[in-house]
Amino acid sequence: MTQELILLCFVSFFAGFVDAIVGGGGLIQTPAMLIILPQYPIATLLATTKIPSFSGTAFAAFKYSRKIKIDWKLLVPVIFTAFCGATLGAYCITLIGSDGIKPVILVFLIGIAIYTYSQKNFGLHQEKDLSFARQLIIGLTFGFLIGFYDGLIGPGTGTFLVLAFVSLLGNDFIRSSANAKYVNVGTNIAAIIYFAKTGHILYEYAIPMAVFNLCGSFLGIKLALLKGNKFIRIFFLVIVSATILRFGWDIFMRKV
Repeated sequence: MTQELILLCFVSFFAGFVDAIVGGGGLIQTPAMLIILPQYPIATLLATTKIPSFSGTAFAAFKYSRKIKIDWKLLVPVIFTAFCGATLGAYCITLIGSDGIKPVILVFLIGIAIYTYSQKNFGLHQEKDLSFARQLIIGLTFGFLIGFYDGLIGPGTGTFLVLAFVSLLGNDFIRSSANAKYVNVGTNIAAIIYFAKTGHILYEYAIPMAVFNLCGSFLGIKLALLKGNKFIRIFFLVIVSATILRFGWDIFMRKV
């Protein structure tokens, strides 16, 4: 257990670093859990990752809020719908498989990567002039859908949230990262509550991993605030590309 725990803590540190900048820490943490602890059910491993993810994400949200003005009037309802969506997703993963959803997500991500690369100003400044009512409707919709995805599958949720705030609400990358962290905190809490009730969380791994995830988050948030939007845009492209490779592997290589 000691060697496994050391490896998982190292992975969790790096996941927290990545997650604090633009999301996507689950792309690192979740596969590592599946490889290092193959003796446990998948639901248990996914549940265990939620506590370290919550730790790093909550810390990043707090640090961002001290530098970025948060529109709580808009964000609180979005967090609530994301919480509801994540609860439903966590329940549904026990009933249905997620394989049919992944090809759709893969095509969507490839399109986003191409668009982000070709549009040099994408996410560097606010471009949309939307009424509050329109923003609220859009936010409630993607909050629920991405929350549902987080409960159902998980990896890449933070990246999808950043993408939604940038492309649908016109926020820049730094503001989008800040907003995404708070919504992601809501989805993590929902999943933790559900999985804790069903006894799936391995606390002996989850708690030490949470400490290292928080440390990684501290470093990531420092770098993001120091480097600004252009750095986050590049990092976003890297993480989206990694997400594409991950889903491509799941869809095509595992069938071979």
